[in-house]
Formats: sequence, C-alpha cells, structure tokens
Amino acid sequence: MAAQLGFRCGSSGECLSKACVHMDCLHWVNRDSYLPQGQRGLKAVTKAKLGYDPVEVAPEDMVRLAAETPQAMASYSVSDAVATYYLYMTYIHPFIFSLATIIPMPPDEVLRKGSGTLCEQLLMVEAYRANVICPNKHTTQAEVLYKNHLLESETYIGGKVEALESGVFRADLPTRFKCKASAYQGLIDCLDRDLGYAITHDAGWQLSNVANYEEVKGNITAQLDALKQAPNREEVPLIYHLDVAAMYPNIILTNRLQPAAIATDEDCAACDFNRPGKTCLRQMEWVWRGEHYTCSHSEYLQVKRQLVSETHHVGKEAGAADAAEGGGSAVGCSWQELSYEQQGKLLKERLKKYCQKVYKRVLDKPVVEQRTAGICQRENSFYIDTVRAFRDRRYEYKGLNKKWKGKLDAARQSGSALAIAEAGDMVVLYDSLQLAHKCILNSFYGYVMRKGARWYSMEMAGVVTNTGAKIIQRACQLVEQIGKPLELDTDGIWCCLPGSFPENFEFKHKTTGKGFKISYPCVMLNVMVAEHNTNDQYQTLVDPMRHTYETSSQMSIEFEVDGPYKAMILPASKEEGKLIKKRYAVFNFDGSLAELKGFEIKVCTHCYAASQLTITCPC
Repeated sequence: MAAQLGFRCGSSGECLSKACVHMDCLHWVNRDSYLPQGQRGLKAVTKAKLGYDPVEVAPEDMVRLAAETPQAMASYSVSDAVATYYLYMTYIHPFIFSLATIIPMPPDEVLRKGSGTLCEQLLMVEAYRANVICPNKHTTQAEVLYKNHLLESETYIGGKVEALESGVFRADLPTRFKCKASAYQGLIDCLDRDLGYAITHDAGWQLSNVANYEEVKGNITAQLDALKQAPNREEVPLIYHLDVAAMYPNIILTNRLQPAAIATDEDCAACDFNRPGKTCLRQMEWVWRGEHYTCSHSEYLQVKRQLVSETHHVGKEAGAADAAEGGGSAVGCSWQELSYEQQGKLLKERLKKYCQKVYKRVLDKPVVEQRTAGICQRENSFYIDTVRAFRDRRYEYKGLNKKWKGKLDAARQSGSALAIAEAGDMVVLYDSLQLAHKCILNSFYGYVMRKGARWYSMEMAGVVTNTGAKIIQRACQLVEQIGKPLELDTDGIWCCLPGSFPENFEFKHKTTGKGFKISYPCVMLNVMVAEHNTNDQYQTLVDPMRHTYETSSQMSIEFEVDGPYKAMILPASKEEGKLIKKRYAVFNFDGSLAELKGFEIKVCTHCYAASQLTITCPC
C-alpha cells in the first residue's frame, strides 16, 4: 500500500501519507486547547470552544426514540460529525497550518509531535541560520555520585503553588482585612519613585511633560493615607489576579539565559575575556534536589566489583532483565560487554536489594541544596534571539486580534454581513497565530530538561523556576501586608485588596493631550520586580570582528492585572488543616465564568438540572 498509494500505517494504527494530511482533532485538544483534563471529550470541547450544546441522548432512551422519533435520532447520529467538522475548520485547520509556517515539518507531524520536538526542530533551523553547530542529544550518566553516595535521581525545585484561603469571596460581601500601617506608609514614601517609573519606563514620557501628576499623586496619597489610619477594617474586596506576563520567557530574556551560556570555572579559565573585574559572568541561584542510596561508597564499590566478576544473562533486546532461566533466548556475557544503560540498570537493581536487606530502606531522605550557576553574558545569542522573536510576534498578533475583535463588535452593531464575516475570519486567523506562538514560547523553558534534548541544562531550568518563585514570594509578602492573598500560582497571585485601595488612574500629556492609563497595583509590583531582577550585566555584540560588546540594563519581567472580578470560590478540604491547591472558580460581574480550575468531573450522562448546576453561577 505504501508503494502503490503512498499510505503507511504507523505504530499507533493511523494511516499517514506524504500526499495528503490526516488531521485528528483529539491531538490538538490534548496538546494545544489548554482545556482541563476532564473536559476534553467532544461534548465538553464543543461547549467550551464552539459555544453551543450538542445533541445528547441518554443510552437507555436510544431504542425508544429510534422507533418514536427517527428524525431526531438521525440528527443525533450526525451531530458529532458536524461538531468535529466545525471544530476543525474553526480552530485546528488555521492553527496547524499557522504553526507549519514556523516549524519545518509537515502538518501531520506538527499536529502529532510533542511541543518539545517542535521546539527542537525550530532551534535547529535557527542554529543553522546563525552558523551554530547543533550539539548531540543529551545522555544521562549512569552513575552520578553525591558525597560518595550513588544518586538514584537528581532534579531541581520548581515553581511554588500554594492555597492560602478557602471560602466564598464576593465583591458585594464585606471581608475582614488585617493590614499593616507601616506597609501603607512605605507605599506613600515610594509613590514618587513608583509613578516616575511608570511614566518614564512604560509611557516613555518625561516627568515634566505630565500635566496632572500632582493631582493623581494627591488622589493616591489620600486613599493610601486613609487605609493607613485604619489598617484593620471590614469592607467589600477587590478580587484581582496579579500575574506575570509570559514569566518564564521573560526571565530567560532578561538574564540572557540559554543552555550553552551555563559556564563553569573551567570554561571561564579557558576564555579570552577572563580578566580581573570582568562583568560578563552573572551569578544566579537555583535549588538542587537529589535522592541517593543508603549504602556507603565502599559498599557501592564492593557491589560493583561483584557484578564485574559475574557472567550476566541478558535477553536479545537491550535492557532486558536477567534471563538465566530463559531457555535459549539469553546469552551469557561479561560486564564489559554490556551497554552503559544495562550496566547502570543491573547495578541499581543489585544496590536496591543490598540496601533493603542491610539498612531496611533503599534511599535516604531527599537532599536539597542551594547552588549557584554562572551565566555567560557573551555567549552566542541565537537561543534568546529565537525566544525574543517569538515573544514579540505573539504580542503583535495579540494586538491585532484585539483590534479585529473591536472591528467585529462594530460590524455587529452596524449589521453589515460582509464586515462581520471579514472581521470574524481575521479574529480566528490572529487568534490561531498567537496560540501557535504561545505553544512554542512556553516550550523553551520545559525543553531544556527534556530527555534527549540537544540543548539540555538542568541549571538553566533551575535558575528560571527559582527566579520566578522568588518574584511571586516577594509579591505575596507585599500583598499580605496590604490585603489578603488567596492562592499562589506558578506565575501569579489571586488576592483580595480593600475596596478603597487605589486602582486605575490616567496621566495627561501637556503638549499632545494624549492619555496614559495606569493600574496602581500593577505599578507598585513592577517597581519591586525591577528593583530585584534588573540585569545590569546584559551584553550585546557590537563589532563581530573586534569582539567588542556593549553593556546595558535589561528588564522585561512585568506584572499585569486581571480584574476586578465579582466572586471567587475556593472549596475547603475534607481534612482539617489542609487546603486544596489549584481548585477554584472565578466569576465576572455579568455572571459568566471567568476561570474554572480543578472542578473537572467526568460523567457519561446526567440529568438536565445537574448539567445546569455545573455551568450556572450561584452569585
């Protein structure tokens, strides 16, 4: 069939061909839809993405309805096909072919491959353009020691997720706040600095060009002073989500992080730029975590010597277990004839038995260690250039998507069918493009710890997550003093601020008359992040012939504010003293569901009242 028709059945049972594409919608739903795990069936995806309820018939009623209302059952029989077609044409077709213009792979593989594989293919193309040789695939060492103990596994401490409160928080129900007057006084003292940073950094204006600076400052000062006078109060809350926009990619760009830039002392000693007072090496912290066997180094060597002296019966397939009783399918071979993977597997299996017998446990308690990684600021920048290009293009497509959504609303008000169709097509196009870029952009961090990655670096992954965790922890410490944090996410905070807390303000330009709107909670957090995370050692190649670099400051990590919202519901745990992480529901002021996480329930059939209960808002 492959020779005559060009079709070949793969290992997963799917027939694929180079002459045509076979698009399975399920692959897109699992990888790129960003839907919760329990809401990826066809019915749930149709409701979430297409916005209508598909035809549903209870299994026990099918035979009866087929006899009584055959036309209705005929409609039900094709409803799944109709939903799949419109789902594909609306989302999957533009998304995959948008991604195929970026990734050098055919659409079939773009749809089915993991995001790590797509990221690696893109990096190989960019490396070729930058005249950089692609490294070999990373292979893990079979035997790694830590303080004379063999390691079972090693990794890094990732981002922190924590549930701080449980209950129902609503914008129309008073909440009790226990704030600190000193925190509000600190905000008042730093107000000039915060507003000046927003005007000069975000708007690009001079402070002298602002017409109403004193007015805005006076309003904010008055509100903060009132909060300082009565820090313990009960009033309606402002429910916000304070999150860092594209946190991990922006941490990579700000600190010039890339796998090849992780430099050791040996690398610096061999470098031409290694001189006294050098500024090209940026030291950053990360947290290492490892688990090692309980046996000592001498016991480990004794077990290994015993294995070396033995004859091992390994099956024909690499990595098979000992098969001394296999009856002909096993071949006796010495230790040196085994592959590194087989040696490591046999050694760890023997060590587990030895430790369990002698020490009554296999592994000691996990070890957590603070480490420092050196980041070279003069390494070839093809990796971060690729990340920056994707981030900027995604921001561009998001802006165009927002622009065409405005045109779509205007077209609906005018009633022009042609304008509505054109605007709708452009919204789908730009939404697909920005989602395609988001898929790859979020993979640049996770890819560096992927098994077999060409650009592998545990240190880089650890630095990224540790930096992000510190940003969220500092923001949480500030929010604890001026409000009430509800939930810590990897890249943001759900919180309640007092209803009288300063929110949105607008500066006016003296000459042009243009306005610049700010969100004060966002401004105060951005200044705090810039104070602790600005990279003053960022270096850019100016003259490739003379190898001269220009040093500058780089800072692209910024908070953005979503909200305020009408209500947030965080359920309590059944166990006393424990809270449930990543389980909450957030509602807009119009009653629509803004975000739902952790409430996924898989059911085959349920009554109409139950289905309405899961989608309606009690507030």
